[in-house]
Amino acid sequence: MKWDRPRFERSEVNRAGRELLATPPGEATPDWALEIVNNWRASHNYPLNAFEVSLRDRVRKHARASTVVQRLKRLPSIRAKLALQPSMKLSQMQDIGGCRAVVPTWSTVLTLSELYKASRQKHTLIHEDDYINGPKPSGYRGIHLIYRYESSARPEYNGLKIEIQLRTRLQHAWATAVETVGTLLTQPLKSSIGEEDWLRFFSLMGSALAFREGTPTIPGTPTTVGDLSNELSELSERLRVEDVLTAYGRAIQTIYQGERRASYYLLELQPAGGEGSHGVVTITGFESDQLEEATRSYLGAETRLTEPGSQAVLVSVGSLQSLTVAYPNFFLDTRRFLDALREALGRTPLNGSRTAQEP
Repeated sequence: MKWDRPRFERSEVNRAGRELLATPPGEATPDWALEIVNNWRASHNYPLNAFEVSLRDRVRKHARASTVVQRLKRLPSIRAKLALQPSMKLSQMQDIGGCRAVVPTWSTVLTLSELYKASRQKHTLIHEDDYINGPKPSGYRGIHLIYRYESSARPEYNGLKIEIQLRTRLQHAWATAVETVGTLLTQPLKSSIGEEDWLRFFSLMGSALAFREGTPTIPGTPTTVGDLSNELSELSERLRVEDVLTAYGRAIQTIYQGERRASYYLLELQPAGGEGSHGVVTITGFESDQLEEATRSYLGAETRLTEPGSQAVLVSVGSLQSLTVAYPNFFLDTRRFLDALREALGRTPLNGSRTAQEP
């Protein structure tokens, strides 16, 4: 396989990042800046693949009923992160390349985290964010491990940073529901920006799921199950959360292109444009030797999809079926989250099963 490698000095990467950030919404970023940013992003594929192989091996041994996925950060997400952290340079961003394991329980997350920290590997663990014992005010929970890639065999990638995310299924259901609602409202809710009622709702749900898993709750939310349930019930009724999310899931059509049994999948989401219309998610498969073509298509999709809520992502998963598990937000699928909400409110989940510890 032909792997892209860094072709520009870090000073040029940072200059391109500033240009990306400075481009007004709705206007095209200059081609020279897109070329540099895309090369910098694509250069993370090789180390990212190495980390994903290692993560899959650990998950296979300790959490068989799990999902592992890798992805390159989307251009809008890169731009948004640079805007939120003005002192950050593009070359310093730690999650351009990321792989994630979604596992059944919190104890499995802890096991995998400890295995990583105790392992003797050439790559350097430079930072850990434990958002389970110290959850974000938004309600986000999970563990992030940031590594710096080091290899004597492939020194051209040395210094590139890769993020490993470890989540339970409940934590993943919360995170993807936030992205789904943010997509449809065209508000960056996962960055704690948007309508106050929705932000408060997801913060409360973060605590409800933390109670389920026996982990610390979200700062600023009720400390008893009863008080939490009362506020959550009032707010979910006011927002009509169940009706809204159920309608989202019905308003989507899926189109498949290219290889169905592929190594990489490009997902393109175009939400519904109005009353009675349907959104479309297009899935294009690429073989392992088509990574360069897939990367070009990814950039092309990002520059082409300019409607509010539209987005694209290039991912690698174990199977086509795993896409809906790893990226339910692209399919506007919040069924697992809705089951968790119904249970938090003392009602029976529609699927008739608990979602916290399922195999």
